[in-house]
Parts: sequence; C-alpha cells; structure tokens
Amino acid sequence: MHAAGALLDAGTVRYRPPIPDPGFILSVGMNYREHLEEMNTPIPTLPAAFVKAPSSLTGSGEPIVLPPDHAGMVDFEGELCFVFGRDCHRVSEAEAMEYVAGYTIANDVSARDWVPGIFTADGNMAAIHAWEVNILGKQYPTFTPLGPALVTRDEIADPGALRLVTRLDGEVMQDTLTELVFPIARLIAHYSQWYRFRPGDVVTTGSPSGVGFGRDPKVFMKPGQRIEVTIEGIGTLSNPVAAG
Repeated sequence: MHAAGALLDAGTVRYRPPIPDPGFILSVGMNYREHLEEMNTPIPTLPAAFVKAPSSLTGSGEPIVLPPDHAGMVDFEGELCFVFGRDCHRVSEAEAMEYVAGYTIANDVSARDWVPGIFTADGNMAAIHAWEVNILGKQYPTFTPLGPALVTRDEIADPGALRLVTRLDGEVMQDTLTELVFPIARLIAHYSQWYRFRPGDVVTTGSPSGVGFGRDPKVFMKPGQRIEVTIEGIGTLSNPVAAG
C-alpha cells in the first residue's frame, strides 16, 4: 500500500481541521472545578459559553501565529470537542447524545492581556464590558487549532472519562480526566433551547487546570515552541508557535 502511494508518511501531510468550515463554534468555559479554582472563579449554576469565529480555525501541524501587538500573554487551553451530526434544537438531556457525530480536540488559544481588567472593573457593566473585550483575545486567526481527526461517537465509550494531557515543549502543563462540571448531554440540552445546531457545528467543552495564566509564575507560549494536546482515543493536536 505504501509503496503504491496509497499511504503517505504523516510528516509529509498538511492537516486541515477535520471540520474545515463549521457554521458555528460554541466554546464552553468554566467547566472544570480545578480550573475555576486557579482562575479565582466560582462554580456556575448553569453552563457558560461564548462564540468563537470559524476564521480562527487552523489544523494540526500548522503554526499558531502570535499577534504582533498582543504577543506577550498568549495562553493554551486543551479541550475535548464534540461535533453535531444532525440538526438539533430543543432536545432533552436523555436524547441529546443521539445528535453527536463524533469527537475531536481543540486548543482554545487565548491572549490574556485583558483578563486582569475583569477583576478590577468598577461595577457590573464595566465587568461585563471587560469580559467581552477578553473574549476578543480568543478570536485571532490560528487561535483555534482543531484536530487531528474526528473520531465517531461509537468509538468513545465514555467522553467523560478520557485522559487529556497538554504539553508545552514536552513539559506537561495539563493532565486530567475529562470530568466536566456540565456533561455533554447537559450542554446540548441547555444550549439547544436557544440555538439550532447544524451538522458540522463544533462545541468545545472547556479546559482543565494548568493553563499558563493560572500558574505562579505565569507561563505563556513563545515563538519557536510547540504546544501539543493529547486526548485518549482521539490523538494529538500539535502546533508550533510562530511570531506574527
């Protein structure tokens, strides 16, 4: 097979995101207890999420390009993702998993320059605005690496019990099981009350503890480094870091 050219060496292939052009990316936050602790954030009573621009997608092996004007505090967040396989609107938690096509990996790359402003904001409206500006730091091109593959739902017995490990230049930064505050079925039932999800829409499920901003001293990605997110049963999402 290899000699006939039917198989290619992995090092010679450029990977696109397994969902190259999703109509919608919903990124769930505040979904791991230890991560909430390191970010000094209380556990929410309802799921929390924000929208990421599909234009921020890139594939495994492609560089994460640091924005030249905000390159000093760019963080990593390894995340389990699920992808819808059917139109989904107003479904119950009991039936929710029937709408999942499969699973993949994301790195919710985040420029953290604006996080301190959330905690020092004067009043509720100022804090809300600071949070919105902070979310803009997640929208840069290449700030949502996705891949390397889409694993179908039947291949993962329990998406809430997978080992997730994030390494920066080989050093372990995040290492946990995907034990979510709000499991996938709950997320689908909750958000489908508002959104009509389409086949190919992607939902990231939150990042565990160990992110660079939560460390003392803080750790951020630098040009020339490589960030890798491995999830059991799915594979490794690997990206070099480059200056913009």
